[in-house]
Order: sequence, then structure tokens, then C-alpha cells
Amino acid sequence: MKRDLRLLSSGTAGIFTLCVATLAAASRPNILYIMTDDHAAHAISAYGSRVNQTPHMDRLAQEGIRFDRCYAVNSICTPSRACILTGKYSHQNGVPVFNAFDGTQPHVAKYLQAAGYHTGIIGKWHLGSDPTGFDHWEILPGQGVYFNPVLYDSDGARSYPGYVTDVITDLAIEFLSKRPAEKPFYLMVHHKAPHREWVPDEKYRLQFAGRQIPEPPTLHDDYATRTDALREQQQSVFLDLTRRDLKLKPPRGVALKDQAAWLNVKPTEVELTNAAGQVVKLTGDALNRWKYQRYLQDYLACVQSVDDNIGRLLDWLDRHNLRENTLVVYTSDQGFFLGDHGLYDKRFFYEESARMPFLVRWPAGIKPGSVSNGLAINCDFAPTFMELAGLPIPADMQGRSLLPLFRGGRPADWRSSFYYRYYHDPGHHNTRAHYGVRTDTHKLIYFWKKDQWECFDLVNDPQELRNIYQDPAAQPVVAKLKEELYRLKRELRDQDEFSTQLPKDGVDGPPKKWKPGYGPQNRNPQS
Repeated sequence: MKRDLRLLSSGTAGIFTLCVATLAAASRPNILYIMTDDHAAHAISAYGSRVNQTPHMDRLAQEGIRFDRCYAVNSICTPSRACILTGKYSHQNGVPVFNAFDGTQPHVAKYLQAAGYHTGIIGKWHLGSDPTGFDHWEILPGQGVYFNPVLYDSDGARSYPGYVTDVITDLAIEFLSKRPAEKPFYLMVHHKAPHREWVPDEKYRLQFAGRQIPEPPTLHDDYATRTDALREQQQSVFLDLTRRDLKLKPPRGVALKDQAAWLNVKPTEVELTNAAGQVVKLTGDALNRWKYQRYLQDYLACVQSVDDNIGRLLDWLDRHNLRENTLVVYTSDQGFFLGDHGLYDKRFFYEESARMPFLVRWPAGIKPGSVSNGLAINCDFAPTFMELAGLPIPADMQGRSLLPLFRGGRPADWRSSFYYRYYHDPGHHNTRAHYGVRTDTHKLIYFWKKDQWECFDLVNDPQELRNIYQDPAAQPVVAKLKEELYRLKRELRDQDEFSTQLPKDGVDGPPKKWKPGYGPQNRNPQS
């Protein structure tokens, strides 16, 4: 038996008609999609972390599959989220920077909702418009806050007491508890953590406060052989962390009206009181090393709360007999620099920034302890969920279903390269616009506004320290990479240099002209 499923959407999207076999709810997997903001794969012990232990994320890897080469195709928060929803690159989904997502366009939640899934999004949305395609949504306004967060839905806003990671998990469990049992569910649980300003709860703040975190081998990278882009960036652990980031408190005598300005200063010296009660002034290398420790201590403490709450969700599913046929995904919207190359943000097409954690448990369809080395991208997530639900994958989705990799295979025609593009130049961190290609063995990056290139041999130089673009011996490889780069640009219909002037943003926020759905003018927080 077949039925006609119609997805109504205003604007040019029109009416999408899908003919799919009617499937019993029990035969279609539930999908629980858990995503953090700015969590690097190398801060997960299942990925070999040297800096922390994440037992519940590891549990997903042990009971499911770990993807070792999964990447964001535009490593920045809002664009990545749009890619994940639509299965399309930024130039096709309309979100190259921090502009608002057009919710009238088709996306995976709409397709699943039309196919009978009970859909929900809880937590950080960060797409500049209210969600569409969800039976239930409750989201943070903009970035949200770590303590006593406000979340809003179509009826208004509420303030919740407590720590934001716990609150979002509480609301997710409430959604699962109240869901219609006759329908499969698709729930997106989006955490704020571990986004800047990296504010941990008290338990983990105290636990990590005294820890000495191992330094990455590239913390003091001198950028030799690299382009000007690395020297011009403003996301340096040593130079660009502010007093606010470092959790320094204004001294007595700084007026309340002046405290924000004081906190936004990037300090070149810091006075601390040691255990003996003596005031110590840190400068130079001692200050730099202290900055790294303060940054990582708070960042990792935020991650630990996320790990705890993943455990809560897994335990809830197991207790309610939802383990076998629920696909649980853990990922982040991109990677993050943890002092690698001396940096603390993302945006660049270097491995630490673009590589995403991607852990999936699905006992009904994935062998425990599986590992995939196939090149995956965040545009693949939507097609994967479509195929899981028994739906045809729309022709305009540019990703590819990961189900063959879930099953332990790697089709002969699986991608051997992918395209990346970052647009936001200049942005808050002064990261230069660039695009590039990554293959199984090499990476080529073009900073097109500066007309400068980088090429890396990822087999012999996995830390991307030696730019071989000008090496005579590398010219045949460079030529092949350029050919592949421009082939992908044509295939993905990204033909121009996107020279349009793009708006500047605040600290990982939207441009000033952006108007959020939440604000004091139209939504009043309620206790």
C-alpha cells in the first residue's frame, strides 16, 4: 500500500510530493540527534584525547560506530546548522555567514514530519529565524546563557533555573516522555556548551580548576611556510583571549559602567594570588602558558557536563525499551582549536577546525565497535535520516546517505574528496575567506581574496605544518588537486568567488541588521 505525502512550503519551494511505502512505526527507527557547539573530536577519549575522558561518548563509540573523518563544509556555527538541516552547501541553502535561515525551504525535519515522524528541536537553534517543520520546538534566543537560561517557543518564553546543559536534557526527556507512542520520533537536542565563554557548572569548575592540561605539540607554531592568513587571524590563545574569557574579575575601583570595557581587554600581564597569599605577576611565556590552562580547564569542564547528560539520555532510552531501534547521533556543529596552532576558535579548513566528532549507536543496524574512515560531510546527515525513514532522497540534496558506512562497507564509488568553503571575511576573528579540497591524502586551500595557496601532505604531515604548494616535487600533486577542486566547484554549482560584501558579526553572533524571533519587544520571559 502506498500513500501520497505532501510537504507544503511557501515561496518558490512549492509543493513536494513524495510517494513512499506506508511503514509501521515500529519498523522505522527513531532518531535522537545530539549536537554540541564547538566540541572538537580530539576532546573525546574515544578519539584518543590527551586532555580528558568522556565515558558516555565513548559508550556510543563502543556500542556503535565512530567516524574518524567527518567534516563540516563551512566550519562556523550558523552555516553548519543550515547544511545539516538541508543536506546542501552554503551557496545552495542561502546561509554562507550569520544571515537568517529561510525556514520556508524544504529540510529534513519537514520531510520526516510529513512522513509521520513526531519532530522536535530543543536547545540552541542559532539560525536567525524560528524553526519550521517541528511539532515541538523550544530554543535559546541567539547564543543563550549558561545559567538560568531563557528558552522560547511559539507561545512565549520561560526562564529555567539551573545549568543550561542539564535544562536542555530535562526538556528533551520531557519531549520523549510525552511523545505519541504510535509514531517514530526525530528529536534534535542542541547544546550551547562548550561554546565561548566556556562557563562550567560548579562541580566541574572545581574538578578542573587545579588540573594541568597537556599542551598540544603545535601550541607554539611559528606559521613558517604558511600564508598570511594565519598571521592575520585574531583567534590566538596568547594574544586574543580577553579578561572575560580568562574569568578575571575587575579590581576594586573599576566603576560598574566601566567593567564591560575592562573585561574585554586582551591582557599582556596578569596579577594572581598564589597559595601562599603572594601576588604574582605573569608576563611573557609564563602568561601564555597560564592562558592556555585557563582556557582548556573551563572548556573541558563544560564538555564533562555534556558527557554526563548524554549518559542520562542513553539510560532513559535503555530503561524505556527504546534502545534497539533508536539511532542516537552525537556530533558538534564543527571542530575547534584547543590551542592547536596556537588557536582557540574554528573557521579555518585545518583538521582540528573542520573535523567533527560523529558517533552513532543503532543496535538494530550497526555492529558495536565499528570504525569508519570514509570521508563524510555534514551535508550527509539529512540524506542519511531520509533513507533511514524509508524516504527517497531529494535530488537537490548534495550530501549522500551514510547507511552503507553504518553497515561496515565502503562502496566502490564512495567519495575520495570533498569541497570546503568559508566566506566570512572580515569577521570577528579576522579569518580570511578561503575554499579548498581534501582528499584521502592531501589538502589544498586557496585564500582567494589574497590569492595565496596552501597544500599539505596529510600522510607525512598530519599536523599541517609544512606548506608544499611551491615545492617543485609537489607540482604534479598540486595540479591534480586544483583539477579536483574546480571539478567539485562545477559539480556543486559554486561557480563564482562570492565577492558580495558580507556583513560583519559580533562575537559568533549575527550581523546587526539581523532581527531574531525572540526579543523584549515581542516575547516576555516568564518564570
